[in-house]
Formats: sequence, C-alpha cells, structure tokens
Amino acid sequence: MRVSYSAGYVAPLPDGHIFPMKKFSGLHSYLISKNIVKENRIVEPGLAEFTSLQTVHSGRYSMAVWNGTLSNKEIRRMGLPWSKGLAIRSRLAVQGTINAGIMALQDGISGNLAGGTHHAMPDHGEGFCVYNDVAIAIKMLKQAKWVQKVLVIDCDVHQGNGTAEIFRDDSDVFTFSIHGEKNYPFVKPPSTLDVGLPDGTSDREYLSTLERSLEEIFSRFQPELIFYLAGIDPLETDHFGRLSLSLNGLKDREHLVLETVTQKEIPLVLLLSGGYAPTLQETVEAHAVMFEAAKVYSKRYFH
Repeated sequence: MRVSYSAGYVAPLPDGHIFPMKKFSGLHSYLISKNIVKENRIVEPGLAEFTSLQTVHSGRYSMAVWNGTLSNKEIRRMGLPWSKGLAIRSRLAVQGTINAGIMALQDGISGNLAGGTHHAMPDHGEGFCVYNDVAIAIKMLKQAKWVQKVLVIDCDVHQGNGTAEIFRDDSDVFTFSIHGEKNYPFVKPPSTLDVGLPDGTSDREYLSTLERSLEEIFSRFQPELIFYLAGIDPLETDHFGRLSLSLNGLKDREHLVLETVTQKEIPLVLLLSGGYAPTLQETVEAHAVMFEAAKVYSKRYFH
C-alpha cells in the first residue's frame, strides 16, 4: 500500500493550540516503526498547482492563503493562525490526496497521512480546514477522465459541509456523512445522504447505522473510486466528539468499511480527517488503526 506523506505536513502552531499538528509526523513514524507501511511505499507530494486549487476555490482565496493576505476574520474562521508553513502544508496535503487518488486507481487502495479537510468552502476556510483536498482531487480526476462517479464516505464526527456544498449539484459525486447531529457545523448543507447521530451514540448503534447506510448507498450508486474520511473524533475520549465510540468500536468501523469496499473491488483512498484524543500518542495510535486494517485488505486487489 502506497501512501502520501511529506515532512512539510507539519506547520508551526502556537503553544497550547488545540489542533494536534504533530500527529502527521507522529503517524508517519509510528506506521514505519510498526512495519504497517514500508518506507519505500511512501510517496512525497509536491505543491498542488494553483490551477488545481482553483477547480474548487476562488482565485482570490487560493492566492490569499499563499500570500498571507487573508483578513483577521478569515483567519479566525479557519481556526489556524496563518504562516508560510501553513500555506505550504495546505498545498502539499492537497497534492498528497490527488496523488493518493491516482495510486488507488492503480493499486486498489492507498492513503494520505493527512487530508479530509472537508469544511473548506470555495471562498473561505473553516474548522481547521484551509483547502478542500477531497473536492479538489475529485475535480482533478474527473477533469482528466480518470473517473466519472465518485463516492465520499465521511465518518468524521463533524458533517462534511464544504464537500456537501461543493458537490450539491453534481449527481456523479455521492457525498455521505455520518456525524453528530448537534455538533459543528451548525448549518449543514445537505449531503447526498446525511445521517445525524444523537450525543452519546455507542458502538452497537453507530456500527449498525453505518452498515445500513452503506447498503443503501451501494443500492443507489456504483462508484469507480471512493474517498474515505476516517475521522477518529467519534471516540468517547475525543475533546470535541460527543459520541461514545470505543477503540474497539473504531476498529470494527474500519473493518466494516474496508470489508464492504474491498469485496466490491472499488479503489479506495484513506484519509485522516479529524481527531482530538487526550494525548498526541492516543491520536496517532487511533489514526493508525485504519492503516493496520488496510494492510490486510489491500491484498484483495490487483496483486
């Protein structure tokens, strides 16, 4: 399994900032040390081109992020202080997801050790999301005629409002979000299928709801490529999540998604999305669960 990663995925943040920026380098080190991903299967992305960014984002916003000319209000809404390092990481992570899309089509399964920044809108960032990497990757792959029909499975605890908004009029992109109903964002543009869960939802209810939802999706839609946003913030220990998934429940979720998708032999891209566990190490280990499971399922594809 090939994955995208760059040391540039880590940008400077002020001490005490809630966003666990060092999870990207931590996950890379952990996956290598545990032999879940091999060093020679890591593909380093370059910077995404502005023409790629502008398949989704306005020229003004794309350049304002790069040049550091965002307004204070825009920076507050984004939730991350601007720096050149942040602008660089944002372009690197987008290209990492584009590359992962191509690698999935070639190999069956791939990942980006970042990505899933699903709150970013065409003309602004929000919720720790600068550019919408998933939407840009989908637009680029569709433009290049690599794919036509694409499914987004978004299991982050926060509804994927940016992705829903961007593809609201595109019937070839099926957006699915299973999230905390009362959690951020408080205005939720409709996905193709939204499933809002009550606070405190535990393993059994979460998994049975997800399983039914996947059955419904595949009865309605036959994708050529799937982007999986495997947020770990439904965990009970998460700072922001408000759901009650256990670590075993998270493992079961990853196996459910991977089992369902690999049985159908649909190429799959694995992305991190959100996660705010009590410690950096717990965040890293929870994100690693998906890649550990994927190592088993990747053998089902073209090998």
